Amino acid sequence: MAKIQSLLTKPFMPAVFFLSGVSYDTLTLTRIDRLQDNLLLLIYLLLLGVLIVLTGRLGIEPAPDREQLAALSPFARWMLRARPYYPMAVQFLLGGLFSAYAIFYSRSATLTSSAIFFALLILLLVGNEFLRDRLSSLRLLVSLYALVCFAFFTFFLPVMTGLMNAAIFLAGAGLTAAVTFRVVQLIYRNNPDRSKREAVRVTAPAFALIGLLVGFYFLNWIPPVPLSMEFGGIYRNVQRQGEHFLLTYDRKWYEIWKRSENPFPANEPIYCFTAVFAPVALDTTVYHHWYFRPNSSKPFSHADRIPIKISGGREGGYRAYTLKQRLDPGDWRVDVETADGRIVGRVSVRVEEQSEVQKALKTVRY
Repeated sequence: MAKIQSLLTKPFMPAVFFLSGVSYDTLTLTRIDRLQDNLLLLIYLLLLGVLIVLTGRLGIEPAPDREQLAALSPFARWMLRARPYYPMAVQFLLGGLFSAYAIFYSRSATLTSSAIFFALLILLLVGNEFLRDRLSSLRLLVSLYALVCFAFFTFFLPVMTGLMNAAIFLAGAGLTAAVTFRVVQLIYRNNPDRSKREAVRVTAPAFALIGLLVGFYFLNWIPPVPLSMEFGGIYRNVQRQGEHFLLTYDRKWYEIWKRSENPFPANEPIYCFTAVFAPVALDTTVYHHWYFRPNSSKPFSHADRIPIKISGGREGGYRAYTLKQRLDPGDWRVDVETADGRIVGRVSVRVEEQSEVQKALKTVRY
C-alpha cells in the first residue's frame, strides 16, 4: 500500500490518468445517439450539480458544533467528513464530461470557424488537470457547470427530438440557464440574508457565458453536432449497386493511400460523394455548397448549393453525391453544410487541364 501511495504522488501520474481517461473514452464512446452514453453523461451532470450545491452550502453555512453534529444522520456526517475530497470528485466529473464532449465534437468540427468551440473544450479538458485548487470558487464552478450543461443539451435535444434548428438550440440554451439557476437557488436556500446579492454575483458570469455561446451559434462557431461527416471524396463516376456505391477514380498502382482523385481533369464530369452520420431519429437537409477560385491569390466564391435530404441511423453515415459537368480549371471545394450554414465537412480538389493519357481507373465499394 505504501508503494502504491508513493507512486500515486509522482508528478507524472496526473498526465498518465489524463491520457488513460481520454483513451478509454475514445474506445468506449461510440455513437452520439447511444442511450448508455447519454445516460452516463446525464448521471455525471447530476452528480456534478449535487457536488456544487454541497460545496456552496458548506461554504456559506457555519460549521456545526458538537451537539449539532451528533444530531445529524450518519449519511450527513459522512458527507461532512468527505468535504476535503469534493474538489477531486468535481475534477473527475468535469474531466469525464470534457473528454466525452471533445470526442463527440471532434467528429463534427472542421478547420473552420467551428473549430473555435472545439478548441475551447480541448483547452478546458487539459486545464481541468490544473484546476483542483481553484474548484472551491463558486463562480468558477457554476460557470463550468453552465458550460458542460450547454455542450450536452446542444446535441442531446436534437438526438431526442429528431429536429435540428435554431429553435431547438435556443431551447437547449434556455434549459441550461434554468438548470444553472436552480443549482444556485439550492445553494442559497434558507440563507435569505446573503441570497440575493451573492446569488447574482455567482449567476451573472454563468449567464454571460451562455449568452456568449448563443452568439457563437449565430456566428456558426459551434460544430453542427450531432451531425458528422464520415467520408468524402471526388470521383469520375458514382453508381449505386444494391446496398453499396461504386466509386471510380484515377489511381496509379502504387498510390495505395489514395481514396479519391485530386487533381481532376477539367474535361470530365465530376462527382462529389459524401457520407454524413446522423442520429437514428434525425431527418434533415444538408447541402453540397460548391465554391471556386481561379488561383490561390483570389478568394473562393459561391458556385452552387445543392440540397440533400438525409436520414439518420446508418453506422457509416447517409451516402449521397452531387454531379457537376466540366468545371473550369482552378481550386474547387465542396462544403457539406447545414441549412444554417454550419460546416459538417469539406472536400477540396484542384481542377487542371490535362492531355489525353491512358487512365488507370480504379473502382471501390462504399
